[in-house]
Amino acid sequence: MAQDRPVLGILLMLGFCVVAPMGDAVAKLLGERLPLGEILFVRFAVQALMLAPLVWLTGRAWRMRGRVLALTFLRTILHIIGIGAMFTALQYLPLADAVAIAFVMPFIMLLLGKMVLGEEVGARRLIACIVGFIGTLFVIQPSFAEVGWPALLPLAVAVNFSVFMLVTRQIAKDTDPVGLQTVSGFMAIAIMAPLLLVARGSGLEVLEIVPPDGYETMLLLGIGVLGTVAHLLMTWSLRYAPSATLAPMQYLEIPFATIFGWVIFKDLPNTLATVGIMITISAGLYIIFRERATARALARNSVAPA
Repeated sequence: MAQDRPVLGILLMLGFCVVAPMGDAVAKLLGERLPLGEILFVRFAVQALMLAPLVWLTGRAWRMRGRVLALTFLRTILHIIGIGAMFTALQYLPLADAVAIAFVMPFIMLLLGKMVLGEEVGARRLIACIVGFIGTLFVIQPSFAEVGWPALLPLAVAVNFSVFMLVTRQIAKDTDPVGLQTVSGFMAIAIMAPLLLVARGSGLEVLEIVPPDGYETMLLLGIGVLGTVAHLLMTWSLRYAPSATLAPMQYLEIPFATIFGWVIFKDLPNTLATVGIMITISAGLYIIFRERATARALARNSVAPA
């Protein structure tokens, strides 16, 4: 069974933690040269065109109807907004800071699970959420003092993707993950293409179309390929190892983002942001390990003799 290969799952998740911030770095480079709407359109178009042959060759399910189709459309809109907000944030913030602030998402997910889905959340995990959020504020504070409101964009990204994940959880059992991402890519094309055509010549810079040169074309294709590969690596990692094993590894995105930020942009988090990053990581890991301990306790109780 796929679940019996945890080492492969860990290696795939490690690949995701390298590829995802690499894609963010390419987005930061592109944002200085091309309009956001054009970048987003190509990002999702490459995703759709890469995954469609995979779906066809493997015979994966992709057809949707009714509630699942409607939620997939909502999920696609959230995906566009979330990636757009993150790409915008990267134009103002160091790569590591933007990624670290967005890692407030696990805390928001926990709170939304309690408020929206009625999931049980203990006092210690709530305290960890508060501590993690304080750590995030440590990262935001110096960036906010320097660039103003754009420093809050990764926080908006975290909220957006928390809702995105809740929607995904509502349809996960009814869809194949690769088929879902393929359909979402084509939906994004259908949403973005009319916007770009209508806005052409309107003076709205974010939705203008600028013919890319050779270097920019390479970056555009790169951002689509990296985004798609990152998604596949995460999806496949979960086939071979349980999420409880892989979740702590996702925090490796932050040190890799720090490395790419330093090598490519000569950016490093300042002292206060570094302290905040460490607090956020510690609180997030505590929540993950606490969730694991709770799940194990419930499993033991469920098999205990009556």
